[in-house]
Amino acid sequence: MRWQHRVLLVSAPDDDDPELVRQRGIFAAMQAAAGERDLVMVTVVGDVVGGAWDAATTLRRRHRLDGDRFVAVLIGKDGGEKSRSGTAVTAGELVADIDAMPMRRGGER
Repeated sequence: MRWQHRVLLVSAPDDDDPELVRQRGIFAAMQAAAGERDLVMVTVVGDVVGGAWDAATTLRRRHRLDGDRFVAVLIGKDGGEKSRSGTAVTAGELVADIDAMPMRRGGER
């Protein structure tokens, strides 16, 4: 996905995690804005990965994700971590973070 998409990588211990449920709702409601910004969401819930082919252990190790608590990591098109949160990230925060990225400001619109 590098250079093609920005990724909101979300990890939670289980599907019932309240922050995961909230994040999924936020992302579902912002599909147009996400599409305009080449943003996709990848979830790591327990040992199950949604939205990517990588193994859960690989993603957890690479991005320092604790499997026992919720974490959301925004990853830029360059593969670098742009922000990290222990709570669900609002649509406004995601849009602001992405729109402030150099590739986005540089005319990617």
